[in-house]
Amino acid sequence: MVYDASRKREIEIIVKKISDSGRKIALPDESLDIVKLSGIDVPSQVLVKSPGEAVKKSAEIGFPLVMKIASAEAIHKSEAGGVVLGIQGVQEVEEQYSKITSDFKGEIPDAKISGVLLQKQIPDATHLIVGGLHDEQFGPVVMFGMGGVLVELFKDVSFRIAPVTELESLEMIREIKAYPALSGYRGSKALDIEQIAKSIIIISDLITNISTIKEVELNPLLAYEKNVMAVDAKVILR
Repeated sequence: MVYDASRKREIEIIVKKISDSGRKIALPDESLDIVKLSGIDVPSQVLVKSPGEAVKKSAEIGFPLVMKIASAEAIHKSEAGGVVLGIQGVQEVEEQYSKITSDFKGEIPDAKISGVLLQKQIPDATHLIVGGLHDEQFGPVVMFGMGGVLVELFKDVSFRIAPVTELESLEMIREIKAYPALSGYRGSKALDIEQIAKSIIIISDLITNISTIKEVELNPLLAYEKNVMAVDAKVILR
């Protein structure tokens, strides 16, 4: 296992909190907290529940910011008006808090909104997807591929039975059609293949060792020349 026993216990506490609340779908901050405890970097973030709290906390995180609706019904937040990028100041935070909640309610009237996630906006990079799930036939399975909004269009992904070894994770990376773009193509610099492989192993371990988690998805996982960072995550319980 990539993470130690104390971190596993912290993850189990978050999972129990989600379960005890009667939910099966983790909120954005809960999902990213699980990912961070597992060993994958995430941007600075905080869940706020009012415009005033948003203004105060945004100044602490710094700008630019991303605002994301926090709701168990928000599986595809951007499509429901639940994501705002490039927030540059506290006045904009206050204005957008009311707008983002109103727009989301307009799209999903019955949704329960738990607040808004403020997240430090980081430089864009290559969008990858890493996921894990418990398949009824095969058991724990891990997936890797090109991510972002076009993942369902291109379907450039690879799969393995979990848990995976370092060698298997590297094989998964090399199997996708877009691998040349990751390893350096026509003068472009290679991405951090070692950290990408480590992220696959981490998600593989997470889905294998935390039995109450049914599905985990990082999309996008931003890949740089040095390091990777998960900016959005989905965790679903059994």
